[in-house]
Amino acid sequence: MAEDALSHPALDKEPGEQFLQEAFQILIEEGVRKGMNVSEKVCDWKEPEELKQILDLDLRESGEPNERLLERCRDVIKYSVKTCHPRFFNQLFSGLDPHALTGCFITEMLNTSQYTYEIGPVFVLMEEVVLKKLRELIGWERGDGIFCPGGSISNMYAMNVARYHCFPDCKQKGNWAVPKLAMFTSQESHYSIQKGAAFLGIGTDNVYLVAVDEKGKMIPADLEKQINQAKSEKAFPFFVNATCGTTVLGAFDPVAEIAEVCARHRIWLHVDAAWGGSALLSQRHQHLLDGINRADSVTWNPHKMLMTGLQCSAFLLHDSSGILQRCHCAKATYLFQTDKFYDTAYDKGDQTIQCGRKVDCLKLWLMWKANGTKGLEQRVDRAFAYTRYMANEIKKREGFQLVIEPEFINLCFWYVPPSLRGQESCTDYSLRLGKVAPVIKERMMKKGSMMVGYQPQGNNVNCFRQIVTNPAVTKEDLDFFLDEIERLGKDL
Repeated sequence: MAEDALSHPALDKEPGEQFLQEAFQILIEEGVRKGMNVSEKVCDWKEPEELKQILDLDLRESGEPNERLLERCRDVIKYSVKTCHPRFFNQLFSGLDPHALTGCFITEMLNTSQYTYEIGPVFVLMEEVVLKKLRELIGWERGDGIFCPGGSISNMYAMNVARYHCFPDCKQKGNWAVPKLAMFTSQESHYSIQKGAAFLGIGTDNVYLVAVDEKGKMIPADLEKQINQAKSEKAFPFFVNATCGTTVLGAFDPVAEIAEVCARHRIWLHVDAAWGGSALLSQRHQHLLDGINRADSVTWNPHKMLMTGLQCSAFLLHDSSGILQRCHCAKATYLFQTDKFYDTAYDKGDQTIQCGRKVDCLKLWLMWKANGTKGLEQRVDRAFAYTRYMANEIKKREGFQLVIEPEFINLCFWYVPPSLRGQESCTDYSLRLGKVAPVIKERMMKKGSMMVGYQPQGNNVNCFRQIVTNPAVTKEDLDFFLDEIERLGKDL
């Protein structure tokens, strides 16, 4: 490169700004307006090989003109799933909040990290405020916390901090300084508990699965039995995970009773409220999490029920002694200098296992500022109202059968096509019923009319699991959902 080339910027600002303006219009038109338009497809489905040809994903030596790049932006949106669509019911998240999206735009534009106050002053202060508010809703007057890249990582933080709390030498000496550990979670808990045990070297064999009742809730008596069993096997019980809002049934473990068991055995109690934590905002429904204030740590994902946008997951600690910092710090002097000109207590980056960390607090803060706590409460209550309406409609319709009466906003049901009605006594009935949901799912995906998940659950064959959190959804969309299930499955 010639030396005089460094005398001028290598980026031409005006064409770049023009591209951004045109790309932003595509985002609004194709992503927001069409994405939220009920008359558009939820997904323009293509098989992988066909989609590869359409997108032309190969990377080449020479760049492409802006006109072609803008068309590629359109294609990316066109062939992606529109999770903001009023008939997207597939995940534990959906919808689009304009204020949260604006927060995402700002953080992406600023492109900063949260490890020190000097590089992220606004967001370091903002994160403290948001985390404090979440802790207050749990019922804690003090504590600590951090935003993590998803609920699975938040749960893993809980395991790591709990282990450090019991055996602080493990940070330097590793597993040689720790006896055989035992941790406990329900049979209906999220798979991240098993993954975390594997990743942290605890081992999945040392995860004791506690029995659940017919509603999918952990049975405290069996927890106590499992703890005593682990002790008899010379293991050290150090961690109990209670789930508030299981993935399939939406069950809430009885946290208050579980806390009593943990207190008797002096075991760290973590509550995975990634899914159900937002019910704390509702005066009407916060009772589902009674006892959560007795937890040592909590996972809560506002990107789910509150519609903050992926990702936004808080790991919250009742402890305010700095255990999060002690557990994870490495004290890198090139980043966490001790002789800075400001109060280095604001440098939170050594609390995490990450170095660079995305700003996840702004979208939640901006959305909260716009809606207020009351507005978020109304959003939560509306989601519950959707589920009550759907459950009542299912009871009225021939061929629809609830798996369980919903306690939360997980609506699990079977659709029994006409050919299977009255055939319950046949030996192959369950086998045939289990094939219904996958076929209907395939048909709706290829048609693009809507999107809903299905899965087996326990001894039950495949059932649909509908989740509605998007406040743009209307009763018409819910009625369409049931009608469409019937249309797509009546010939099976």
